[in-house]
Parts: sequence; structure tokens; C-alpha cells
Amino acid sequence: MTKPRQYDRFPEQRPETPLLDQAPVPEALRQLSEDQLPQLADELREHLLYCVGQSGGHFGAGLGVVELTVALHYLLDTPRDKLVWDVGHQTYPHKILTGRRDAMHTMRQADGLSGFPKRKESEYDTFGVGHSSTSISAALGMALAHKGEEPPRQSVAVIGDGAMTAGMVFEALNHAAETEANMLVILNDNQMSISKNTGGLATYFSKIWASKTYIHLREGSKKVLSKIPPAWELAARTEEHMKGMVAPGTLFEELGFNYIGPIDGNDLSSLIPTLRNMLLMKGPRLLHLSTIKGKGFAPAEADPVGYHAVNKIEKPDTNKASNLDAVQAPKKPKYQDIFGQWLCDMAAQDESLIAITPAMCEGSGMVNFAEQYPERYHDVAIAEQHAVTVAAGLACEGKKPVVAIYSTFLQRAYDQLIHDVALQDLDVTFGIDRAGLVGEDGPTHAGSFDLSFLRCIPNMIVMAPSDENETRQLLYTGYQFKGPAAIRYPRGTGPGTVIEEDMQALPIGKGVLKRSGSRVAILNFGTLMPAALRAAEKLNFSVADMRFVKPIDEALIDSLAASHDLLVTLEENSIQGGAGSAVTEYLNQSGQVIPVLQLGLPDIFVDHGKHSELLAACGLDQDGIEQAINQRLASLPSNG
Repeated sequence: MTKPRQYDRFPEQRPETPLLDQAPVPEALRQLSEDQLPQLADELREHLLYCVGQSGGHFGAGLGVVELTVALHYLLDTPRDKLVWDVGHQTYPHKILTGRRDAMHTMRQADGLSGFPKRKESEYDTFGVGHSSTSISAALGMALAHKGEEPPRQSVAVIGDGAMTAGMVFEALNHAAETEANMLVILNDNQMSISKNTGGLATYFSKIWASKTYIHLREGSKKVLSKIPPAWELAARTEEHMKGMVAPGTLFEELGFNYIGPIDGNDLSSLIPTLRNMLLMKGPRLLHLSTIKGKGFAPAEADPVGYHAVNKIEKPDTNKASNLDAVQAPKKPKYQDIFGQWLCDMAAQDESLIAITPAMCEGSGMVNFAEQYPERYHDVAIAEQHAVTVAAGLACEGKKPVVAIYSTFLQRAYDQLIHDVALQDLDVTFGIDRAGLVGEDGPTHAGSFDLSFLRCIPNMIVMAPSDENETRQLLYTGYQFKGPAAIRYPRGTGPGTVIEEDMQALPIGKGVLKRSGSRVAILNFGTLMPAALRAAEKLNFSVADMRFVKPIDEALIDSLAASHDLLVTLEENSIQGGAGSAVTEYLNQSGQVIPVLQLGLPDIFVDHGKHSELLAACGLDQDGIEQAINQRLASLPSNG
């Protein structure tokens, strides 16, 4: 068995990698002998650790598929053969082996490599991903596109066990069996997605490890019962039932896949021949691998959740006295922490509160709630559509469900949001995390559109708090509202506003004037408020904290329109259909004629980089806001 070398820290210097140097692209990799592959895998793992230490990013999943990545590019004719990765967290080794090794230090930085597969980045990235559970559908489409070609092409989807819980996966599996497409699905079973896997399918996979008991009973029973035909017939029927209970392939065989596994996915000596044989087969096939997330890096193996992704490893500067102060200074809470604390506080007041998350317990700040109120906490796995509809069912029976969900993942449950919640005017509160740009994770994870797609839904109220305390108070406000309510807040920390422990319901649809000035009024929606206030202080403009996108504060708009020459709307959301559009729609409907400058995210998918850099590139930092307003003022008739 191939045993990866064990590491307990990130290498500080680039490691010596003689075989990796010989294989910068898969064509060169395939020139190596098979007995050289274990050394190559070891070099790849060490180089991956070095790269992540330099740039930060996801790497726990990648460490677990080092051997699989080597084996696939060794046996497949990539990029002619189509290799589709699910989610993308596991693709760093793939990037290193496909000509991007020297650019890995730019990972997730502006103008650098994406943290996910990206078609524009490399011909080896056959499908752009970021949301889970899409790989089988995409690989099936590729297989059907090349059906009947000679020589035939391979179509391979690599999907994790956490992603297998989504309904889209089973739609794809069902269709693949019907078409008899020539494709291979590789199930990377590391028993861990980002959060711990939950649900019936996760339990089903866990039964694999009990199969030794079944085998022992089966062999012992054969010896005894084979001499008693009636008893043996009963035992045989019982055996078939037991197979369905413990045999991991039963589910996939019934769906029409040729199932092999589980085998050790970190052992090249078994992985290579198994993959080679399966690639010679035709039709739908599924290879079940058992891997270890964080394989070869002791801290990641011990804490796969904590080491799912890491920040850049910075060396402490012992020469700066301020470092000690920085370590001792209390950290500002993240918005997810504010949500988590509010959730616990609200649950203590109201026993009808039920919290739901689609596999984002840690990311949504729900760990404490899950520990304090386990009977009122539901992680439904990667199943956003189900999360919303089960909340609707709870609301039908008088419970008060709170759905914690990332903005980008709520997109996947839009039909359920409209049909199952809003149409029936059900009392469901949505805590929408990662609203706006998310920095290094890029456009697949950005919450660029939620204000646009939420405010057009009848019965909903939509809130955009500007700081930490307002987030807590608007969560309470939305919870008290008897109907569907959405509160959107960004990733990371806020300006440091003091958070009031007492909760109060704010007036629905009412904003507040934060600063009075002349000529220009900035109508701010959300957490761009600090930049708006700085620009207003410099140029003597008015600033309103609108708080509500729906219903919008019409009286406040009327007042500002009557006393200013220009209204400026500001939001970290797509301009098209966003909060600024709500303002202009109201002005048009009420017959008011006043210039409006809408500032927000442009009509592009904003790439990855530091959040502050992205805001500046979109003109949403202080300088960008000032420049845009001054340009618009210069064009007004009163300025000639």
C-alpha cells in the first residue's frame, strides 16, 4: 500500500520535486512509469501544502484526492477526455498538474488563479463549478455530446459524499442510466463535506463499515444451513434483504450503474488497476473510493472542518511592539457570529423557533445553537430546495422557522421561496449570509443578486442592515413580522458598532437620516454606509440609512427629493433590479422628476480578489463614490 508522507506543518520553502518538475502537464505525466507515481503523489502533496501556506485557500479536500488526481491524469487522455470536478475545493492538485503550478501563489488573488475550476482559465477545466452536485449532470451532457465518436472519449465526474445528498444528483443518475451513456462517476467518500454529513444517505454510506459483520454471518450460515434446504432457502431470501441493508452498491446498481467499491482512494497500488479496468467498461459506471480529507497533513486529518480552508500563513514580526497589542485586542464579531448569537437569544425567548441550514452550520454561525438546542436544529445537508420547503411545512403548523442560508445558495431554492413560502404568505425568516461580494471565493459564491430577486416577490419584506447592531435588530424585526422576511448581511466583520443586547422591532419600511447636507442625498442600502458617510462628510452631502428595500421608505424619499438636486442610491448588489431600481420605480410612479444616480455592482460577474479591491474596482469605495457623484453633478443643467 502506498503510504503518503505525514506532515505536521506547512513547508516554509518550496520543496524539491524532481518528478513533479518532469510532469508540468498531463502529457508529460503519462511518460512516467507506474512505479514512479507514488513518489510523484508525495511530491505533489508537499508542494500543495507549500502553495496553500503561501496563498491560503481550500486544501483539505485536495490533500485527500492527490492519488486520485495523479491516477486520473495518468490514465485519461485529458483534455480530450472530459474530467469534471464537483464543487472545486478538491481541484488544487489538478491545477498543479495541468500547467498552473508556477501561478499557484496567485490563487484567489485579483488577476490570479481562481479557487475553483474555470473554463476560461484552462482547457483542462471542462466545467466551471462552485455550487455542489452539478458534476454528474455536466459530465452526462458531455458524454451524450460525444456519443458514437471514434475513438471514444471518456467522461468522468468526481463527486464528494456530501454532494451526493442533493436531489439534482439523483436526477442525473436516473437519466444517465436511461441513456446508457458511456460515463464514469467517482464517488469520493471522505465522510466529510464542509460540515459533518447528515441525512439518510450519509447513514447509508456508513453501513459500509459494518459489512464485515454481514460477511462473517453469511459464511458461517452457509456451513450450517446448506444441509437443510428449507432453512437455506429462507436464509437466501434473508441474505438478499441484508445485502440491501449493508451492501454499498445496491442503491447504484438499482439505478442502472455498474458499481465497484469501496476501495482505498489513497492507495495507488489498488486505485490504478481498478480505474484502468473501469475505463475499459462501457455504459454508466460508479467507482466508490474511501479517502481521508486532509490526508498526509496531521492537523487537517485531526480537524477536517477547521482545516477545510486556511488563510495565508503569516510569519510573526517580532520587531513590532504593536503585534502584542494586536494579539491581545478583542476581535470584532463577524456578521455570522452576530446571527448565531441572535439565534440563541431568540430561541431562549421563543420555544417555537426552529433553525434550519443546508450544510452550513459552521459558516452560518450556528454551532452554539446546535449544541444548546439540538432538538430545534435541523441540518438538511446540501439540499437548499428542501431546506426552504421544510421550513414552509413547519410554518404551516405554527412553528417559527429561521433558515440560515448563503445568498448564492438561496438562488438554488428560488422556486420554493416563491411557491412554497411567499405565495402562501408563510411566516419564515431568512438569514441571508455572504450577501454582496465575497472576495477570494469569486463570482460562484458572491451574493450579487439577492436584493433583485427578492424584492420582486409579493408578501416578502427585505432588509439590508448597515452595521452589526442594526443586523441584530432587523433580525428581530423580521422574526416578529408575520410573514416571509429576509435579512441580508455580508461576509466578515463590520465597522465595529456597539451591539445592544436588548432587541427591539424597528418600524417596518422606515429608514433614518444619518447626516444632513446639501445638494446631494445618498440613499444607502446595507453595509457600504462607512464609505457613504466619509464621502458625505468630505462633500457635505446628506446620507440616509434606508434599512428596508421592501417596503421602501416612500416618505423619506419624498423628503430628500424635495430638498436635494440629486439622489444617489448605493448598494452592494446588482444595479439591475436592485434597491436603486426600487427608488426610481417609486419616483416614476409618483410623478416626481429628479436625477438619480444608481451605484452598485456592474452588469458583469465580478472576479475574485480581496473584498476591498473588488469594491474599489466597482467604484463602491469612498473615492469611487465621490468621483461618480462629482461627474454626475457636473452634468446637471444647473452646472452648465
